[in-house]
Amino acid sequence: MPARVHAILVVRPDGRAPAALHLARTLSALDDQQRRVDALTIVLCGSDDTLREMAAASGAESVITTGAGTRFAAAAALATPRLTGDAVWLLAQDTAPESDALARLAGALELAPSVAFVAPKLVRWDDRTQIVSLGVTMTSLGTAVGLADGQLDQGQHDAAEDVLGADVRGLLVRTDAWRRLGGLDGALRGADEGLDLGVRARLAGARVSLVPTALAATAGDGVAGVPAPLSPQRVQHRAFIERTAQLHRRLAYAPAAAVPFVWLSLLPLAVWRTLVHLVAKHPVMVGIEWGATATVMARLGAIARSRGRIRAARQAPWSQLSALHATRTQLRERLDDEAEPVPLGAARPREELRFFIGGGAWLVLAALILSVAAFPALLAWPVMGGGALEPLRATVAQLWADAGYGLRATGLATVAPADPFAAVVALLGTLWPAEPSRALVLLWLAALPLAALGGWFAATRVTSRSFLRIVGGVVWMLAPAFLTALVDGRPTGVLVHLLLPWLFYAGSVAHRSWAASGAASLLFLAVLSCAPSLAPALLVLTIAAIIVNVAIRGARGTARLVWLIVPSAVVFAPLVWVQVRAGNALALLADPGVVWAGPVVSADATGRALLAAGLPTSDPAGWGAFLSGAGVDMPVWWVPLLAAPLAVLALVAPLTQRWAAGAALLAITAAGLATAFAAVGVTVSFAESAPVGVWPGAGLSLAWLGVMGGALVALDTGLAPRLVAVRTAVGALVVVAVCVLAVPALTSLGRPGASALTNGPESTLPAYVAAAGREDASVGTITITPQNAGGAAGRIVWGGSDTLGGQSTVSATRRTASPADVEVADLTADLVSTGAGDVVERLTRAGVDFILLAPAAAPESDVARAFRLSAATAIDQRDGLDAVGTTSKGELWRLTTPADPRPEAAASVSTIAAWIAVLQLAIVAIALLLALPTRVSRRTARRSSRVVGPFWQEGR
Repeated sequence: MPARVHAILVVRPDGRAPAALHLARTLSALDDQQRRVDALTIVLCGSDDTLREMAAASGAESVITTGAGTRFAAAAALATPRLTGDAVWLLAQDTAPESDALARLAGALELAPSVAFVAPKLVRWDDRTQIVSLGVTMTSLGTAVGLADGQLDQGQHDAAEDVLGADVRGLLVRTDAWRRLGGLDGALRGADEGLDLGVRARLAGARVSLVPTALAATAGDGVAGVPAPLSPQRVQHRAFIERTAQLHRRLAYAPAAAVPFVWLSLLPLAVWRTLVHLVAKHPVMVGIEWGATATVMARLGAIARSRGRIRAARQAPWSQLSALHATRTQLRERLDDEAEPVPLGAARPREELRFFIGGGAWLVLAALILSVAAFPALLAWPVMGGGALEPLRATVAQLWADAGYGLRATGLATVAPADPFAAVVALLGTLWPAEPSRALVLLWLAALPLAALGGWFAATRVTSRSFLRIVGGVVWMLAPAFLTALVDGRPTGVLVHLLLPWLFYAGSVAHRSWAASGAASLLFLAVLSCAPSLAPALLVLTIAAIIVNVAIRGARGTARLVWLIVPSAVVFAPLVWVQVRAGNALALLADPGVVWAGPVVSADATGRALLAAGLPTSDPAGWGAFLSGAGVDMPVWWVPLLAAPLAVLALVAPLTQRWAAGAALLAITAAGLATAFAAVGVTVSFAESAPVGVWPGAGLSLAWLGVMGGALVALDTGLAPRLVAVRTAVGALVVVAVCVLAVPALTSLGRPGASALTNGPESTLPAYVAAAGREDASVGTITITPQNAGGAAGRIVWGGSDTLGGQSTVSATRRTASPADVEVADLTADLVSTGAGDVVERLTRAGVDFILLAPAAAPESDVARAFRLSAATAIDQRDGLDAVGTTSKGELWRLTTPADPRPEAAASVSTIAAWIAVLQLAIVAIALLLALPTRVSRRTARRSSRVVGPFWQEGR
């Protein structure tokens, strides 16, 4: 047994734990030792009068006071010059050894002269049956692996002796080995210090041994070793110091020739691990990973000192450590032990989805048959037009080019950020790359079954009854706002309605997991891209969800809810910046895509009453035109009443057992209606000279989602379980009412003039221009359109056609003319007048190849006809123009002199575009990685009910 044992006790009152209570127990344990220490040195890190008095009364040979930021390794180094014994015992304020611990440790050290230090079994402060640490090893890449961490002590490891390292708390080290090895490595910041000491001892030719019968209780204050993960902050701090220690040891242990390459590999490794953390749904670890990487890469001096410490004591080859590395079995057992425990209250397994046996698949199939029956002509249409529809670009590359910052597809030299809707259009067109415009036709054909599918899945968050899920699918598929968007040709309205149920499906459980949060954030972005007018409502609902979550669950899940708006904020940031700088913030609510003044309710009491019934047009659900077309003279006041059953059920929902879910869905309804009411009074866009308001249908879709969910809640829990017949009858009544509302829309394509949809055109420009601009987006056409009220509208289109993705709300909502707009106006005025002989040369320099004199909107007024004839005469008289002829799109001229290439944007624009693209793609990629399901995320999801909110099994 060593003649003298000198104990070093480090105390740090940092406020994270009751240091005085822990120190009192530790000092008492030292006094109770069967084999008492021969000398005690206390290192007090920080100023605390109580601890100072306790240290002074402990009988320590000295008390060293140092700064509060001094770590364990540095504190032990301060006490090293005072060592007088044959062995040094490393203790912290929260390391309380049992009475026989020192005797057993000293005895083991005496019996094994080749052992540099021995380690006790560390157990929990309040439960000696729970092992905190008993030996540490590492993988071949340096990852520390605890051999028994967190296990129940049943004596299963009491025969273990030889190990690579151990936790630093409670180590008994030979003094000569301590001095020869240079003590602990302070660069490790408290993590893996015992492991690193063991590695250096092994390389010095010594051994490291365990003494499982010597027990020491530890509370995990973080003075020595890593802090116990008792709070999210401690978990993050622990992860940071462990990752920092691992990377530092990787550089310290690498061969000299490999150190530069290992150092250079840290950044690519951080990128890779960022992806891994995101897929594993641990986004908080991303910042920790990069912080640890930056810290290690900057501490070149610490790396050199660590390598020098190893080099000074090394006598054995590195290969000697291989036998002590962690095996695959140990790693597999560790991963199994770290599997998440099943939370309380999750004993009941998640119910089956029952998509097929519950009728969901049959509903989708029936919706597909209904779609083909309602829109049979679409099966033969290659391109669809009418309403707010326009062709898509001819190639996928052109589609995605329209989605980036830079020169826009219309205007002389308009540089602006693209609307996020352009990316949605590009994604849609990419699904049919050979003919991108056909993707819109397929979307229209699939719209009804997709809506039924989305409505059915949204209903699974509200009810587990198969019949009510089918009711939800039908109600959502036949929503008046959705059918109006289909009939009138509003792609943004169609897409919003198809996306909203999936946003509800993922967003309602976003607080549960990062997978749901990632998926919901992408859907949130897609919805806002199609309908920016929903931004205030969705933002208010998200903030309300965050407040409720904090009130009920505290901080747990709050970050996941906050993430919902992050991708949208990043993607919309360039557009917000431009519009706010222009003093036109309200324009951010403008509908993207083609600006079209289609049928909509008026902004008066009657119009708002129709909106309250879910009807976006003055002709309620199209019944007025339907009856008049059939020769029936009948009032249509009764049509809004068909929505009454849904409304009554939604209002009853907060009075049922699931009042919280009913109230939340009623709030969604209120937000949607408020959006629709406000939209009809907001005019921010202009179609040539006509102002166009925001379409209220997007708000009505949101309101319809809340009403549908509320009605299902009422039917699900508002009636006693035995009243199955009543529930079925009321559900059937709701379905019948909605089906009656849908009749005019579903028969519109077969009635002349009832639908705005048309077969084509493949281009909004003449075929001659379309052929030239199909593959060359730099072909320019100036289009002059006489206005029925007088004057003319001039605009420049690049490529073979105006396209859906090429539109820009920046241009459509501009309240003052830009220099480029003034130049286009001057070119237009000069072309249609008899003067300005250099206008053709100016068009050539601007890159314009064609001039199109389009007809005015039907019916053409006398003023517009006179203007058109005089303009055609003036253009015909100009030199340098070749008349192509009269086309279905208007009269066309071609410039005889080849036009100059379209002026390119400044180099700074390309740089800005690149940075914007990188940031936006990065945030979307992060959201995609979070949304990817993993085995762990699926296992976690199965532990909770599909139905969200307070839920009772009522004898279903």
